Amino acid sequence: MRQNAIIHRISDNLGMPKPRTITRPPNTPVGDDRRFTPTVQRPVRVRSRTMPVDTHFEPHQHAWAQLAYCTTGVLQLTVAQQPVGHITYIVPPSRAVWVAPGALHAINVLETAAFRTLYIDPGVVPAGWRGSRVMVVSSLMRELIQALDAPVDMPLAATREQLLTTLLLDEITHATTQALGVPMPSPHHGDKRLRALCEAVLRAPGDRATLADWAADIGASERTVARLFRTELHTSYQQWRQQAVLAHALPLLARGTPISQVAAATGYASDSAFSAMFKTAMGQPPSHFMHKNEA
Repeated sequence: MRQNAIIHRISDNLGMPKPRTITRPPNTPVGDDRRFTPTVQRPVRVRSRTMPVDTHFEPHQHAWAQLAYCTTGVLQLTVAQQPVGHITYIVPPSRAVWVAPGALHAINVLETAAFRTLYIDPGVVPAGWRGSRVMVVSSLMRELIQALDAPVDMPLAATREQLLTTLLLDEITHATTQALGVPMPSPHHGDKRLRALCEAVLRAPGDRATLADWAADIGASERTVARLFRTELHTSYQQWRQQAVLAHALPLLARGTPISQVAAATGYASDSAFSAMFKTAMGQPPSHFMHKNEA
């Protein structure tokens, strides 16, 4: 039986991709974040890091809220959230993910990223924001984050920092949100076979393998895997994969990627089939979401 953390797909003679092995990257320490701890006097702190592809931050949590955002690259962020256990988000530069205070979360870098983490004091968290959410990064929000990201040896004047912070918090509160979360099995209590399958699909959304194919890869029957989707993620495989496809497709469309390329990248044989699925799920055709890196 294959190891739970590794999925190895054997190609057949029908044009399937060559064999590949997908492994979970090693953990990277979160590092000392005490220098960036938000306070009542300084409720928003920006921490900047450049992270190479395949960097993986182990599950961790903070006493404060966090807004995960990157100016370049793509992140995969997984947050513990009820009732499904965990939600995974694909985060391109045009989007950011809100992580509530105390929420356990982990990060994988899918493309080398210039990561900007906003640490936000619990006292200024908007009322009712208990869970995670994806928000559109407007041009104003992007510029405010950049302005607050001052070098250590050239700190902002207190008055300027306060004004920028107040405006940024207001912009975050009014940001447009999108349903881009993909439910994932718990890394601690969930079925490891199901988690390996889900991670493999997220890394290769263009793979047209059936549920039976994926089940064979993890050493389980199709019926068993279908049951695991229902009991652990409260959805069917088809519905789950559609959400995974949307999570990958929306950032590509926002960059202006042609619909034909997005369809191929997410495993659809034709533009029309992809567009029909997309419009049914989102209420608008793919063209409506193109060139929306700026709100």
